[in-house]
Amino acid sequence: PSNYLSARAITRRTNYGISIDSSDLPITPRYIDSVRLAGTVTILNTSKWLNQISIQTTDNTALAKINGFSFVLSVTGIAAKTTNNEIITPKNNKFSSEEINESITTSKTTNTQDYFSYGNTYNEIHLHNGEFLHNIGMRGQNMMVAVLDAGFYNYTSLKAFDSINANNQVLQTWDFVAREASVVEDDSHGMSCLSTIAGNIPGTFMGNAPKANFVLYRTEDAPTEYPIEEHNWACGAERADSIGADIISSSLGYTTFDNSSLDYTYANMNGNTTISAKAAKFISRKGLLAFVAMGNDGANSWKYLSTAADADSIISVGAVNTSGVIGNFSSYGPSSDGRIKPDVMAQGQSAVVATPV
Repeated sequence: PSNYLSARAITRRTNYGISIDSSDLPITPRYIDSVRLAGTVTILNTSKWLNQISIQTTDNTALAKINGFSFVLSVTGIAAKTTNNEIITPKNNKFSSEEINESITTSKTTNTQDYFSYGNTYNEIHLHNGEFLHNIGMRGQNMMVAVLDAGFYNYTSLKAFDSINANNQVLQTWDFVAREASVVEDDSHGMSCLSTIAGNIPGTFMGNAPKANFVLYRTEDAPTEYPIEEHNWACGAERADSIGADIISSSLGYTTFDNSSLDYTYANMNGNTTISAKAAKFISRKGLLAFVAMGNDGANSWKYLSTAADADSIISVGAVNTSGVIGNFSSYGPSSDGRIKPDVMAQGQSAVVATPV
């Protein structure tokens, strides 16, 4: 097992009595090699949990050959590759402007006996009695949190992340979209979400678990919306498991796409249908705890939750303000098969977050 799982990942399975099984094994390499050699084909990402790979090709002959392999169940288009002359106008507003509000809210004076000085983030920390946990020593230490998002723009140079950078608390980064290690050039949404966990500016801004270690994975291609991003998400969750993460945090969700023929319906939000929901089932089976945003469609025609928040093993998170009042944009439950969603609420309206400058 140590050939494909870290010592932390193996220990987690041991602690929870989880057996190592075939879903922990990488996809058979000769299958991937056969696909790669079928023609003009680029292998993008591989998912052992879903037994899938994503490829990029314009070679119809290669696709026909791949479809004929005895080990291939099906080939499905999940994204459109544009040329330099094409401009895609996404029909989805992925990241609500209310959920990531850059203004500073009025702060309550931190108790002088608190371990941290919270400044402007006191209200949202206090919403869950976070200061009590911090005061008794629960500050995220010895935990590994995987954040799956659209990018972590400039997190290496922003003041809010001075502590995690100085203390080498970011253990690994990977961009599943560009297939490279760097995640600082792209969208800032993941950086803002990371700040609510890891931020540390004494007297001004404090995250919920500033002593945790982190792995940062870009799985989302922010300018467009296609199911390939769900596949990337699944691959990111697998890597989080393999490296030994304890928690996955992801403020992403999927409902409709730039190509309407690929759209989901509310009936699909049953925890069993979508690419990301199928992957989400494995997260808890491997002993990880995953928190996923409900979505920002409460005031839109869709209204209901997005996937992977529909998975029954996922803790789906809705948005409230500091008074506990639901944000009008926060997506509604239940899941289409009748399960209560969201599972918990946290401040998502007028939240204090780090910004790119």
